[in-house]
Amino acid sequence: MTESAANATLGELGGRLRAWRARRGMTRRLLAADSGLSERFLADVESGKGNVSINSLEAIARALNISILELLQDAPRPALARLHGLLAHLDDAQLDHAIEVLGQAFGLSDAHGREHRVALIGLRGAGKSTLGSRLAASRGVPFIELDREIEREAGTSMNEILLLHGQAGYRRYERRALLRIAEDNPEGVVMTTGGSIVSERETFELLQSRFHCVWLKTSPEEHMSRVVAQGDMRPFQSADASADKSSDKMASRGATQEAMEDIRRILASREALYARADAVVDTSARTLKQSLKDLERAVPAPHKSKETT
Repeated sequence: MTESAANATLGELGGRLRAWRARRGMTRRLLAADSGLSERFLADVESGKGNVSINSLEAIARALNISILELLQDAPRPALARLHGLLAHLDDAQLDHAIEVLGQAFGLSDAHGREHRVALIGLRGAGKSTLGSRLAASRGVPFIELDREIEREAGTSMNEILLLHGQAGYRRYERRALLRIAEDNPEGVVMTTGGSIVSERETFELLQSRFHCVWLKTSPEEHMSRVVAQGDMRPFQSADASADKSSDKMASRGATQEAMEDIRRILASREALYARADAVVDTSARTLKQSLKDLERAVPAPHKSKETT
């Protein structure tokens, strides 16, 4: 391999690593902690300068909760490749039907009560908690925040889960919490989810099989303004920005600009995944009342009690 070809390969690897990290919503610091590699080394890999070993690639892939093949290339199993070839000829309506047929044939879905269980997906600042609690009240069903249920499942805080078990452990608790919530709420529930849930294929498929998913979307600018108002920008700050505690105005402006770039990058990397939801509600430039009406129209009619009045 020539030097130019090798540099191109390293650049491609760096781009794939940046894309996966953005999809996971992980800072470089968090990836370093979970993989056991240094932030400096990861920065070199992402910039196409690091000559990474197989062991390091395995550590990175494990921290991202993907296989090393997923990090290096798209290489599905032969049977999956054949299935993909068949399904590629179907339109969206036929694909939805195929998914339903396969789920029923192989016990991969739990359609019973799915239409009454609503899951709100999307990045922080789209209005999931605010709209979700109001939708639950109007439908007379419980309102649940998945993050809190994951903590309940693990018996500790989110930070401690990540510290003790890493991303892979967190996702295991997430799937267990999803199954429990679906089983405990056959009559209906409204649930908010973390922004990165769509980037975990198995978890997202589990969510879709048991919940009617609605993507609450808004513009990057509104995401930014809302999280600033909430006083919590954790999903958007890079490791460097969050480590800088300077009160200097120029540094503050720089951190804000970097956070905005993070929002745009994360949204771009997840847009196609979020779009797989059953419905999309755009809250951009909409009042709370207007967005709630839009959301109510986007979900199936609430479950009617068998009791007569």
